[in-house]
Amino acid sequence: MRGQPGFFDVDERLKDLTAKGDALQRLSGIVDFELFRDDLARAVPRSDGSKGGRPPFDLVFMFKVLILQASHSLSDERTEFLIKDRLSFMRFLGLGLSDPVPDANTIWTFREALTRAEIAGKPAIAVLFSAYEAALRHAGFLAMGGQIIDATVVAAPKQRNTEAEKADLKAGRVPDAWKARPAKLAQKDRDARWTIKWSKAKPAEDGSKRIDLAVPAFGYKNHVGIDRRHGLIRTWTATDAARHDGAQLPRLLSKANTGSDVWADTAYRSKANEAHLAGNGFRSRIHRKKPPGKPMARNVARANGEKSKVRAAVEHVFARQKGPMGLVVRTIGLARARMKIGLANLAYNMNRAVWLAGSRARTA
Repeated sequence: MRGQPGFFDVDERLKDLTAKGDALQRLSGIVDFELFRDDLARAVPRSDGSKGGRPPFDLVFMFKVLILQASHSLSDERTEFLIKDRLSFMRFLGLGLSDPVPDANTIWTFREALTRAEIAGKPAIAVLFSAYEAALRHAGFLAMGGQIIDATVVAAPKQRNTEAEKADLKAGRVPDAWKARPAKLAQKDRDARWTIKWSKAKPAEDGSKRIDLAVPAFGYKNHVGIDRRHGLIRTWTATDAARHDGAQLPRLLSKANTGSDVWADTAYRSKANEAHLAGNGFRSRIHRKKPPGKPMARNVARANGEKSKVRAAVEHVFARQKGPMGLVVRTIGLARARMKIGLANLAYNMNRAVWLAGSRARTA
């Protein structure tokens, strides 16, 4: 049997990973993580070391750990294990086999500090997202072709509350029974909400039309605006799942897009939104609603169908996040959910930029 792996064994294994297409290595080659350093330093200031103790892990290093988490929906414990276990993770973080690895508590503490932090009055994750958006524009990935707006529910652990407790939460009150039990209160998510997701049922055996199914869902919403040309998330916000999609439209619109068209489904069509679009130089491509009690006009149905072909691009974003990235919220409270969702949106853009850069190189 062979002994412990040596330097050349590890080097050969890394060469094999490169040959097979290590996605994390490509990500390191595309994204300059140093661009986040100044904002991270403002958000999570470090001591000067005069009081002694173990030196803290580098800020950019810890931020890259969070990107790994967001890309694979990893718990803190699982992240610690995989950093120690996977050579691709080690190389992405710049670690050698003998280097120290942050434990689960260290990862949790850093993320909590970043969650609570503000930079110039804004949540730190929003500022970090904007910093990368600026880097994308500088790299030539301008927001082009108009924008597509949509939202998706991000599931959170379901709460088993009584009707009275639900009523208190909706009214913004803490149930009396929880006040005397701090441990229970700490495990209760008072920000997540129930909503109804609509989906199409499979056609019946007799060939009848599909019917709409109402599916209850609990958690938060990821509201995004992507540009049509590159499919990158340009704007986003996070709310509880009960918030109406249409009310978020004004804060998701970006005037940085070179196109004026805005696509969205019928949830975003209202007189207020149409007036806001027209008053700010946008052209509405929002789906029209079916008249109550009347069939949809043929020309409107045809126009909606054409709009759907464009709008479908945003569903690819959500499919990626909920599929390979496994986006769910396991934390408690809106602030932590916003951090989780924001990191997922940032990680999506980073990986999308890798694909776009490769596509650009292939067609050059």
